[in-house]
Amino acid sequence: MSSRIEQIIEEIEEYIDRDCKFQPLSTTKIIVNKEHLDELLRELRMKTPDEIKRYQKIISNRDAILADAQAKADAMLEEAQLQTNELVSEHEIMQQAYAQANEIVTQATAQAQEIVDSATMDANEIRIGAVQYTDDLLANVESIIGHTLDSYTTKYDGLVNSLQESYDVVRANREELNMTDSGADEYTEG
Repeated sequence: MSSRIEQIIEEIEEYIDRDCKFQPLSTTKIIVNKEHLDELLRELRMKTPDEIKRYQKIISNRDAILADAQAKADAMLEEAQLQTNELVSEHEIMQQAYAQANEIVTQATAQAQEIVDSATMDANEIRIGAVQYTDDLLANVESIIGHTLDSYTTKYDGLVNSLQESYDVVRANREELNMTDSGADEYTEG
């Protein structure tokens, strides 16, 4: 099941690939509808905290798993203690009771440690997966924003260059016009 963030990223990629046309005389630069892209990015920004909260909740479940393991370990130890108390009531079976109690405590401790280790490992894997997934999402967002920024920078650089060229042509025409006008004045005076 893909997340809404992945769906939005796919929509952005699909929009860029399917709906955006190339700029004239370019095979790499595209023209985008700023409002549509802004809307997709706005939704992406709104959904990202929800996804992060979801993974934080998964990570917080680790504490519940560890608490459950600790409760099981405590119950086992308590049961072992009860059995020990019952067994030591008579003198002749005292040593046997002590040995059995030690064995139960050792088994309970080993089992509890195994449960705690397993829960810790599972929780760490979940946390690492959640962090990696979130980082991948943010890398995709970073790439899209960077691409959009490059596209707009190129577009506006082209506009500024075009305006500069027009300005230079107008200025040259004025100078030429002024030179022509000065030459006409000299001709009429002579």
